[in-house]
Amino acid sequence: MAQALIWAMPVFPCLSSSSTSSAAAAAASLPASPLHHRSSLRTARALPTLLTITTSTTDIEAEALWTWLAQKGAVSDEATAVRPACVHHGRGLLAHRTISQGDELLSIPRKLWINLETVKASAIGRFCEGLKPWVAIALFLVREKAQSNSSWRPYLDILPQALDSPLFWSDEELAELQGTQLLGSTLGYREYVESEVNELFDKVIKPNPDLFDSSLFTYDAFLWAFGILRSRTFAPLTGDELALVPLADLVNHLAGLEVEKPCWEKTTAGIFTRQEVLLMRAAKTFHAGQEVVMQYGKSKNNAQLALDYGLVEYDAFSGSNNRDSFMLTLEIPKSDRLFDDKLDIAQLNGLDSSVYFDLTRGQGPPESMLTFLRLTALGGSDAFLLEALFRNTVWDHLSSPVSRDNEESICEAMIEGCKSALYGYQSTVEEDLLLLNNDNLDPRTRIAVVVRQGEKCVLQEVQTWFEARMNELDQLEYYAERRLRDLGLLDEKGNMTAWARASFII
Repeated sequence: MAQALIWAMPVFPCLSSSSTSSAAAAAASLPASPLHHRSSLRTARALPTLLTITTSTTDIEAEALWTWLAQKGAVSDEATAVRPACVHHGRGLLAHRTISQGDELLSIPRKLWINLETVKASAIGRFCEGLKPWVAIALFLVREKAQSNSSWRPYLDILPQALDSPLFWSDEELAELQGTQLLGSTLGYREYVESEVNELFDKVIKPNPDLFDSSLFTYDAFLWAFGILRSRTFAPLTGDELALVPLADLVNHLAGLEVEKPCWEKTTAGIFTRQEVLLMRAAKTFHAGQEVVMQYGKSKNNAQLALDYGLVEYDAFSGSNNRDSFMLTLEIPKSDRLFDDKLDIAQLNGLDSSVYFDLTRGQGPPESMLTFLRLTALGGSDAFLLEALFRNTVWDHLSSPVSRDNEESICEAMIEGCKSALYGYQSTVEEDLLLLNNDNLDPRTRIAVVVRQGEKCVLQEVQTWFEARMNELDQLEYYAERRLRDLGLLDEKGNMTAWARASFII
């Protein structure tokens, strides 16, 4: 049943609860986790040692941001535990004193967030009714960036002008992603942003030339704003609550940081006048002069880190990486004469005709994937399991091998699928490893090589797993044997029991 396997680009990550498989619907909300613009590569070790940072130059923009926030009453030298500064990979936050895990680092009031409320209260607010939150905020950012007298100037000046996400790569740089799922995601997002910009230009910008200089509101300008929002927004300020938070969004990622709990909290503060604030807490203990960091998302794979942050994690010593992943799409073919019955079983178990599985390096195929594969391949003498009698139990039966033919067919489909996917890459794993040993490799090329090498390693592991499975087919126990055992007709060694022999004689 090789036709049951579809190798496809992953569904775009989505913030909203109403996730769909379309690029437009998914990209309408920004990703749930903050993905930043920082350095292009982080070398992941068990837990990197935090360095004490010393700088010989003054970061004028960072000082201006601090002064602005202090004038607004959001920070102070005495009360705020962190300061913005230049660090070894760009800008970040430094500990002003020793900080324990869970301590409050900073508290930024809602009035200093750039969110949908900010946009609605601005001169362009009445033109943003009905726009998606990210589109409205992006429009605001592009307009404010062009105004030298913007009240948000200290914050706008600290935003990066260039981002390392593949969204901003040249065609030559993108060619290094040939064969990867990241390339499809990148092109999908670009297409989505372009369609949103075209619609916005026709409905808002072009009809209002007094407020919007059409020469400023270009595709490139909106792509930059889209990248800023993807890279600097953190849960819980995502989706409809999407917001940029000055100073807090300078926090960088640390590879290997084992923290599950988010560092950002939305709460209220004040004694006489209560106001909503964004509270940031320390992910671990930091000493004075050390960079304060957080975990951007333990479940994010390298393709997601690259797309959103412009960085990847890679262990230069072992070459292994639990961020390596491949998203596999499996589908029940509509041409299958048993399609309706199979779809019914899938939906009964919370799935649909198409299902996406994240394959992670070193973990092998998930059991749920094997079960779905057996369902897609079910046919012939095994089709009796789709009868109404088995409707509520068939999923449990499929969680173990059904028959030799069924198990062999899914192995063949997966092996051929892996081979086909591997053929689409322009280099081998061995060639990529040689490139990664080159310390002078261009940062963006390094991102591409880490991602594609990781995908190929996952595919090779999956192919090897199913090849080994093929060699074990004669040793596996199938549905018929399990059923006979349940009836007491087979013993633990697979031999017919005395009772079964007696029954057979009778």
